Amino acid sequence: MQFGIFTVGDVTTDPTTGRTPTEHERIKAMVAIARKAEEVGLDVFATGEHHNPPFVPSSPTTMLGYLAGQTEKLILSTSTTLITTNDPVKIAEDFAMLQHLADGRVDLMLGRGNTGPVYPWFGQDIRQGIPLAIENYALLHRLWREEVVDWEGQFRTPLQSFTSTPRPLDDVPPFVWHGSIRSPEIAEQAAYYGDGFFANHIFWPKEHFLRLIDFYRQRFAHYGHGTPEQAIVGLGGQVFLRPNSQDAVAEFRPYFDNAPVYGHGPSLEEFTEQTPLTVGSPQEVIDKTLTFREHFGDYQRQLFLMDHAGLPLKTVLEQLDLLGAEVIPVLRKELDAMRPATVPDGPTHQSLLAAQQTAEKSGTEEMEASRA
Repeated sequence: MQFGIFTVGDVTTDPTTGRTPTEHERIKAMVAIARKAEEVGLDVFATGEHHNPPFVPSSPTTMLGYLAGQTEKLILSTSTTLITTNDPVKIAEDFAMLQHLADGRVDLMLGRGNTGPVYPWFGQDIRQGIPLAIENYALLHRLWREEVVDWEGQFRTPLQSFTSTPRPLDDVPPFVWHGSIRSPEIAEQAAYYGDGFFANHIFWPKEHFLRLIDFYRQRFAHYGHGTPEQAIVGLGGQVFLRPNSQDAVAEFRPYFDNAPVYGHGPSLEEFTEQTPLTVGSPQEVIDKTLTFREHFGDYQRQLFLMDHAGLPLKTVLEQLDLLGAEVIPVLRKELDAMRPATVPDGPTHQSLLAAQQTAEKSGTEEMEASRA
């Protein structure tokens, strides 16, 4: 089981002090948070991609490339790479380069984003969001697996005898998660390729995501990648921790009430009841997170959002200390003990390389047997 954090990189005023960090301060804070994640024993750090205020992570691979030199074990990922408005050729090259710099500690999550104006900013039509996602990923998938690509589609200029460089490390492409909060077409796409499906169920009740994840699992099996239980699933979550539950609620309430996304809406109590948000003690976070498996089955990756809504860096780092010391060890032990041996662990470069080598060896043995 892989545990980590993801950031959306929002620049939000701290409602308790009235201070708004600069973009420079926020970017440096994200780096400090990633380094802290490794220090406390987390497995993954993921950053979003946004091209509009009040967000700063417009160039995820730049940040992750810098973090590759600042960390040793952390898997560096994205919580959104815009497959609709980024050129798939550039995605292929950027993430292969990042793979080499990070010695394979790289994967990515593809998504369509939630900001409508980004489409015309990059010369695309939001009404073509799903077709763009499908066509662009079909090309990206080939670019990482074929030395020379001839290609023609609807949304970009054709490619003739094109080779994406550098080639993926060890000829193993980065693992791809397809993120979606509402689109069965994206779950179908993830299932078709045997990729991971990430349900960032931080805003809506679990029933909505139960349908999406169950659909993905069934289609994963339909395409012959394994049983439904062996499908690769990731989940989002939100937590705010203090040793004492009452202290956590009192401290987080002003941040929740004024958050850009869900502030001035349902109460904190209503939101925690209906969504994965947990505000309380380490044990409360453990108890609620364990219910995710009850709802969605065994899964491979759990990412928490912890640095949003104007929380100061000092507070976020304190949260990570508690998460790493008191929450993750228990969750890791409990969830690993419950996961059947037939259900795979979270994908890494090493596990993908081993699987590729096994498949190549098996293919060689079958060829030799057919000649005998």
